[in-house]
Amino acid sequence: MAPLNPALVATFAPPVMEARRWLDGVHFPPDRPLINVSQAAPVDPPPLALRQAMADAALNQPQAHLYGPVLGNAELRAELASTMNRHYGGTVEPAQVAITQGCNQAFTAAIATLAAAGDEVILPTPWYFNHAMWLRMNDIRAVPLPCGTGLLPDPEQAAALITPRTKAIVLVTPNNPSGAEYPGGLVAAFHAVARRHGLVLILDETYRDFDSRNGAPHDLFLDPDWHRDVIHLYSFSKAFRLTGHRVGALVTGTPRMVEVEKFLDCVSISASQMGQIGALWGLRNLMPWVASEREGILTRRTAMMEGFAGTEGWELLGCGAYFTYVRHPFDLPSPDLCQRLVREAGLLMLPGTMFRPDGGGDEMRIAFANIDTAGIAEFFTRLRRFTL
Repeated sequence: MAPLNPALVATFAPPVMEARRWLDGVHFPPDRPLINVSQAAPVDPPPLALRQAMADAALNQPQAHLYGPVLGNAELRAELASTMNRHYGGTVEPAQVAITQGCNQAFTAAIATLAAAGDEVILPTPWYFNHAMWLRMNDIRAVPLPCGTGLLPDPEQAAALITPRTKAIVLVTPNNPSGAEYPGGLVAAFHAVARRHGLVLILDETYRDFDSRNGAPHDLFLDPDWHRDVIHLYSFSKAFRLTGHRVGALVTGTPRMVEVEKFLDCVSISASQMGQIGALWGLRNLMPWVASEREGILTRRTAMMEGFAGTEGWELLGCGAYFTYVRHPFDLPSPDLCQRLVREAGLLMLPGTMFRPDGGGDEMRIAFANIDTAGIAEFFTRLRRFTL
């Protein structure tokens, strides 16, 4: 057999794709269709007005079909910087913004500027599996930082894990998979640990538009030197339902942008022009619509919290943005339980084992953003009926 990269071979399979294979050969009767709470990506298309703007660009803007600047279109970089300054305070310059092919690529670019094989990056657990996958396939050690009460990580425990090989600490808030919203003081404490040890804090706020708190969730950007040791990640996919157009962002200091540009030039040359056109139009026209979407997500969040409060044996560990993270009551490992729930209850969710290097056998992640309150009620009806 032809050689294969051993680091890639040693990386676990994509969890969402693995879970989809559990559907093979399973029949879902009309009166009990599948309720899929395995993936957080929006399943509805962007609003009609956004689609019309993108269609107009496709027909009338020749540049929409060509390569663009490697770090992103100037108008979008400037608009996102302005949006961030309004949201967080402080100052983000357009030159400190790069547009990427989705937020996953923003993470890969950040790591490419920071770490090499044999280095270490601290990830709170349960972790976002794509972060752990990218580190593993690059032979970078993902150092697990177990979360405590409320699935919040402890900055001093993180400090105790730091070695000469550590390059960064990664935080995701609101968190995927747990839904936990990290208090501003906690984010600041992690930033202080990173700065004290000469590390970078990577802050992934893919789901910031659905945070239950009003106003800025932290004050990192009020520090005039934030750009020295903060890399901020964002996704337009969730805000404007642009998942198929792959458009995200990385925000950091301009010296690091030199290295980011090298990486992006090799892997994508430039982010999707249609995605960038859609994101720019969305930032300029759709923020009231995003606010209404947020209210809908918060209504679903409340329904999930109330549902688990009334479901015997299940323990709610975290809930926010798109996600609920729970502990199940059954004497069965969560991967086996999840597959039985597909076959016997028409429910597809992900086991906690997909979000940890080990353990998680009594945990589940539920991505509830794509089911309405009626769907949530049906979800709990089926969950309460299920028995081993």
